[in-house]
Order: sequence, then structure tokens, then C-alpha cells
Amino acid sequence: MTEELARLPREFQDRISNLAVVVAEWPDDDDTADDGDEDADILGLYQGIAYTERTSDYSMVLPDRITIFRQPVLSICRSEAEAREEIRLTVIHEVGHYFGLGDDELP
Repeated sequence: MTEELARLPREFQDRISNLAVVVAEWPDDDDTADDGDEDADILGLYQGIAYTERTSDYSMVLPDRITIFRQPVLSICRSEAEAREEIRLTVIHEVGHYFGLGDDELP
């Protein structure tokens, strides 16, 4: 996933700070509740304060987090190449949330 972040345009890379990207096997109940659709396959999740929402008071906070869910990604992919592409798309999608974009604005 770090390679996916490294492929982002430099103008976006330079603005990313206080962000952790992690992998979990499955989303838990809290993760699906945040999404609003418990039946949907959730591949990734952004949690934090969007870059566009940060004010001068934004300091001494835990890192925002992008979580990629390994098993849901693998369950929809038939090859390693497909999984890599799905991870790439999911990371881009979640980085969009980091920058304050809503689902309707993202691929």
C-alpha cells in the first residue's frame, strides 16, 4: 500500500500527514456501522478528520487511519493482479476521503 501512496501525484503526497495505512483481515461491526450499509462488502475504510476539516486546533491527535480489509478484497479477486488493482483503487478511494471527498465524488 505504501507503493500506492507513492504513486499519487506529488501535490497530494506533500499534503498527507498524520496518516496510518493498515491492513485488517475483516471489518468488524463498528466498521460496517460507520459505512451505513451492513450488507455491503467493505474493502477499505477512512477514519479521522479530513484534511479539509482541519483547523488551527488540529494538533496532538492520533493519526487518521486508512484500513484495507484483506479478506473482502481477496474474495472478489481471481488473481494477484486483480487484487493489486483493487487495493490500488481502494487506497485511492480512501485517500479521497482523507482529502474531504464524499462517496459520490469518488470512483
